[in-house]
Amino acid sequence: MTRNDDWAIDESDGPETIERKIGHREQERLKRAARRHEFGRPELTEIEVGSKTYTVATVDPMDVDGVRTMTVGTIIWGVALIALLPFVGTLADTDRIWWLWTCVAGFGLGLIGLEYCRRRRNTLRVQPGRRRTL
Repeated sequence: MTRNDDWAIDESDGPETIERKIGHREQERLKRAARRHEFGRPELTEIEVGSKTYTVATVDPMDVDGVRTMTVGTIIWGVALIALLPFVGTLADTDRIWWLWTCVAGFGLGLIGLEYCRRRRNTLRVQPGRRRTL
């Protein structure tokens, strides 16, 4: 048996042998990793529906106003529209002009949605009591 084999963990090794082989630093690292995964976990409850049991976490909904999401989506539709403009002739020849109109619709609806989300965000900032509660 070589020196490297003395530190290799085998399936037949017991808990004491494994602890001796991995050393105290590795044990501490494993304990820290286990604690890290437990940090911030929500409470779990079990709900029975019929014959099935579901595990449900009690978490609060994220406080997202949607402005950033609508902005990114609108920008993506606008970039796609600009990217397709040089190919209008090819799109028309191959009956794919609807790609261009889809980008126009996505960009336009994105602008409407962006304005809606901005107004909603501003209203919720002024009147925080109007927020729905679960």
